[in-house]
Amino acid sequence: MARYSVLRLMIFFGLLCALWLLGLRTWLLLGVAALGSMVVSYFVLRGPRAQFSASIAHHIDDRAQRAEQARPHEIDEHAEDAEASEGSARA
Repeated sequence: MARYSVLRLMIFFGLLCALWLLGLRTWLLLGVAALGSMVVSYFVLRGPRAQFSASIAHHIDDRAQRAEQARPHEIDEHAEDAEASEGSARA
């Protein structure tokens, strides 16, 4: 995430400097640089964005798998507690 954000900022400031050197020095400079950097980032940073989304998906899958593995233990403990309380209530 940090790498992607730094790359986006570098594209923005690079475009900002290029537009400044080309003579755009009004309030439009920030707007044009922001819009231009969004378009450039969409195409140029496709690889890092895909890597970042893949890592997020991997973390979500790992978390879901750990939760699924932990769930049967919780169910078994609750079932044992319920059986124990039913057994003591009958006695």
